Amino acid sequence: MGKIICITGASSGIGLSSALKFAKEGWTVYAGTRNLERDQERYREVEHLTFVELEVTKPESIQRVIGQIEQEQDKLDVLFCNAGFGYLRALGQAPVEDIHRVFDTNVYGVMHTIRAALPLLRKTGCGHIVATSSVGGLVGQPMNEIYCASKFALEGLLESLATYYKPQFNIDISLLEPGAIATEFNNTVLGHVSETGGILDDEYKPVIEAYTQAFLQRNVEPQTADSVAEVMWNLVHMEPKPLRIRTSEQAENFVSRKVSTDPTGLEGVLSTRKIQLNM
Repeated sequence: MGKIICITGASSGIGLSSALKFAKEGWTVYAGTRNLERDQERYREVEHLTFVELEVTKPESIQRVIGQIEQEQDKLDVLFCNAGFGYLRALGQAPVEDIHRVFDTNVYGVMHTIRAALPLLRKTGCGHIVATSSVGGLVGQPMNEIYCASKFALEGLLESLATYYKPQFNIDISLLEPGAIATEFNNTVLGHVSETGGILDDEYKPVIEAYTQAFLQRNVEPQTADSVAEVMWNLVHMEPKPLRIRTSEQAENFVSRKVSTDPTGLEGVLSTRKIQLNM
């Protein structure tokens, strides 16, 4: 029997690129989306790819999808918890509802998904759980504190699971840690800022202007979602499977700067602390 993978957040970006990559390679792919009719129509000719309606903030939605996979395949080889989104507001600016929304998807959504899939992964007798984290799960960044907090929480969750899931259940755990992804910051994060009133004229304005300008002026080409999907493909075939894998040299360099300098490029705007990162 062929390999089976379930991917959350597969309607765009890393999730969609990974779904198409694995389907092309002959895996049976269950791709979670909140736009089922649209994605079914767009990719109806792609073999081995099944879009399923999946909302990670609703445990009953996840349970239905896992039940479908068990009924149709009776196993699951890889669970890819990819659903998530960025958020660019200071803690002092963010509505409580937005903070909850970030954590509901980026943290609790992963918890719900793993809880639902664990019995099937255990029944399979082996498996691999991968979650899309970020360099923001290792390096705190200005105006990104809510997003970074959610990814730091995700890192702690999976690192803890890794201490016993492999020896107890024969399930590997990995964190996929991208840096900047092409179009994501402009179209998603800055788009959200624009839709919610733009850069507010308050005490945080100089910081967010400096941060966004520093990001947009970096002389680094953002990584494409397709190239991250290639890393994901290689990851599931590694032996042994690493707990953490950065997806580009850019991401690796960004994390390495945590121990030596200001990773934000905002010298003169923010003070810098040197923190030893134990990897």
